[in-house]
Amino acid sequence: MTALVTGASSGIGRDIARELAARGIRLVISGRNEAALEELRKEIGENRVKIITADLSDKKECFRLYEEAKKYSPDILVNNAGFGLFGKFADTDLDTELKMIDVNIKAVHILAKLFLKDFREKNSGYILNVASAAGFMPGPYMATYYSTKNYIVRLTEALDRELKNEGSAVSVSAFCPGPVDTNFNSVAGVKFNLKGITSEAAAKYAVDGMFRRKVLIIPTITMKAAAVGAGLFPPSIVSWFAGHMQSRKGNVK
Repeated sequence: MTALVTGASSGIGRDIARELAARGIRLVISGRNEAALEELRKEIGENRVKIITADLSDKKECFRLYEEAKKYSPDILVNNAGFGLFGKFADTDLDTELKMIDVNIKAVHILAKLFLKDFREKNSGYILNVASAAGFMPGPYMATYYSTKNYIVRLTEALDRELKNEGSAVSVSAFCPGPVDTNFNSVAGVKFNLKGITSEAAAKYAVDGMFRRKVLIIPTITMKAAAVGAGLFPPSIVSWFAGHMQSRKGNVK
């Protein structure tokens, strides 16, 4: 088997790549940081890994990545590339948010659609979209990020139903973790109050769930309870609670 992993230069993407490699799966890894990708390739084994650098905030780069990656006939797509931003919506930088939408939504959408067509033709394959527990609720002070992850969760659920209805053997999953100990915090400008799981543990849980064909992969009892609660309580209460938790991560006035 061969897997394409986006955002593989660090964090969950890097550790998902490691986890897949440990299971004997060949890799095509992508990201902007070529040096970090090359380091990962050497660690795993140069003959088992191909590198395609790409900036997925650019739509043309998404299509180029697909065209280059499909030469290796991937059986697995891991849509992992993404980032966050903390602050009041009225105050945060618009250009950064538009880039976030391009990476967190448009790139995921494009790659999922293109590879899904290929996977359906051969009636096999796995798509793992890395979302977040944030995808189950509104997120005051990280409004754009939460909204992008909601898109990924709902898209994944919809694709899963379409595939089941047509009797397809293709599997689509969304990985929805809470806090994970990666460099996400520094990029987003936040500090989590809940204890995060390690990136290695998150990666193993995600890959296990993908191969078990789970639609929503949610690690830890706390995050499972949060996802259930988000669906049970009125949106106003969920929004208040999420905003309260977010406001403790950084300085908002």
